[in-house]
Amino acid sequence: MSTPTAPTYRRFFPQLEGMRAVAALGVLTTHVAFQTRAVQWPVLGPVLGRLDLAVALFFALSGFLLWRPHAAAARRPGLGRPGVRRYLRHRFVRIWPAYALVVVVVLTLLPQARGASAQVWLANLTLTQVFVPLTLAPGLTQMWSLSVEVAFYLLLPVLGGALLGLRGPRAHLRIPVLTGLGLLSLGWAWVASALPLADGVEPKNWVVGHLPWFLAGLLLAELTAAVELTRHPSRRLRRWAALSANRPLMLAVFVIAYGLACTPLAGPTGLGTLSDGAYLGKIVLGAIAAYALLAPLVCAAGPFRFLDSPLMTALGRWSYGIFIWHLAVLTSVFGVFGIPAFNGHFVEVWLITVLITVAVSAASYAFIEDPCRRALLNRERRRAEPVPLPAPGHESVVPGTPSQGKPSYGKPSYGKPSYGKPSYGKAGQGKAMQAPPEP
Repeated sequence: MSTPTAPTYRRFFPQLEGMRAVAALGVLTTHVAFQTRAVQWPVLGPVLGRLDLAVALFFALSGFLLWRPHAAAARRPGLGRPGVRRYLRHRFVRIWPAYALVVVVVLTLLPQARGASAQVWLANLTLTQVFVPLTLAPGLTQMWSLSVEVAFYLLLPVLGGALLGLRGPRAHLRIPVLTGLGLLSLGWAWVASALPLADGVEPKNWVVGHLPWFLAGLLLAELTAAVELTRHPSRRLRRWAALSANRPLMLAVFVIAYGLACTPLAGPTGLGTLSDGAYLGKIVLGAIAAYALLAPLVCAAGPFRFLDSPLMTALGRWSYGIFIWHLAVLTSVFGVFGIPAFNGHFVEVWLITVLITVAVSAASYAFIEDPCRRALLNRERRRAEPVPLPAPGHESVVPGTPSQGKPSYGKPSYGKPSYGKPSYGKAGQGKAMQAPPEP
């Protein structure tokens, strides 16, 4: 929206494809920096190490894109509430097939991960690593955040149902309620420390502890829906939207938040003990940084020439593959190219890892992700098409099923928001509700 009173409700944000690519490359870069000891460089080292906050950006993107239908339906019932079954089907198809292939390849072929126990296999294939001790395998350690992402997918319909009463005239209460939930979750570090759990289980990596990162996106979804779909949005909302659309202001907020996150306020970069206070600092600063990066992209009209460029759009399509494959590629690069790990060569390792990862990710998208998505969509279209009425005097018989003596109509899905439908495809279509990979 170019002004806080934009009259249309946008369903597609092509610039978010490019930002998704930025987040994926940020995660890749921070892992390369850690495994080449670049995180120990003065000044630049902490900046590279704190790129793990790209996960906060991933979570905020998920929160924004997946919450948009809920925020819209609360203000315009005619837009329709998202169907839970369809949403879960799309999330499963979007996430699991390509992910399962990575798990099988890594645990079967990667020397550092071969010989994993049945428990490691099961935890990784079911994305429950954060709940099962000592199951983060080499080449797959970044998947803790995908485990958190999947937990958020399951939590989101529950949260949507809990706020069903805040619709229409009461929709203005949704933002304060979500803000309160975020503030409440900031105490999770101290709760987690008191839980009697088995050694090796880190409850700080559960979805409750990272809710503020997701809520940064949920609040933006509520803000944009309130401004775009409310007949007379309050002056406070319009002012908030205008500030969020201000690129120089949001850039300054991001730089300050990220700079503070590079200090001991957010704990050490890389491995190290994270105190409860440092965990709180990292979560708060990560949420602020993610909001500041995302807000101008959804509250301003653009243009966003870099993020909308063909290169960034392509990388955005492949961003999920970049996330799930890059650590296996990075681990292999050291052995294949004879480069010792934790012994420098950051630029060389980064370039090789990026080139191979992007190639593998493009193949993953072309041969796994996109075919699975298209198969699901085609199946839904076939189910949505009504069976033609039989000619008078003839029965309509479907092979393999008894004739019911009446036409059989598929369940229509048109007219509902395309909730959970992946956005990877042609950016110009403008009909699909984007759905993230989440990381």
